[in-house]
Amino acid sequence: MNDDQIVVGRIGRAHGVRGEVAVDVRTDDPDARFAPGSVLRTDPGHVGPLTVERARWHSGRLLLRFTGVDDRTAAEQLRGTWLVVDAAELPPPEDPDEFLDHQLVGLTAVTPDGGTVGTVVEVRHYGQDLLVVRRETGGEALVPFVAALVPEVDVAGGRIVIDPPPGLLDEASEA
Repeated sequence: MNDDQIVVGRIGRAHGVRGEVAVDVRTDDPDARFAPGSVLRTDPGHVGPLTVERARWHSGRLLLRFTGVDDRTAAEQLRGTWLVVDAAELPPPEDPDEFLDHQLVGLTAVTPDGGTVGTVVEVRHYGQDLLVVRRETGGEALVPFVAALVPEVDVAGGRIVIDPPPGLLDEASEA
């Protein structure tokens, strides 16, 4: 996957015998992103692109059928494939306090007094969002992406302010 691509889903196991697959959704608008007729790029690239033929929700899971995937065997071969879109295809968030991962990666992380911490190299999504900051002094620091710890994000200026509590950026807290 390259830096210009954003994951919108991952294909899971086959469902039934007619080529449907369960999808682990990684987008805020799955009904629009996976609408019939949508063409999705894949990682690995040689698997796609895939065109959504049918989409439906079943027991809280999204099930998709792709054009040309007509049986369980073909569906199982897609398992583990990432569904991706180009970052440029996504509209900017309407909320000024909401950011897409690709907007944060590459920003310089600084403290409120202007000291450079490092560079944001990744955003991880677990119970809460975590910024992975490659420190100038070596190693990485995991910073919870919450307003109390990250009071300012200046995408245009290329920086993010981190106001760490004591210990957050200590060597022992590195990933």
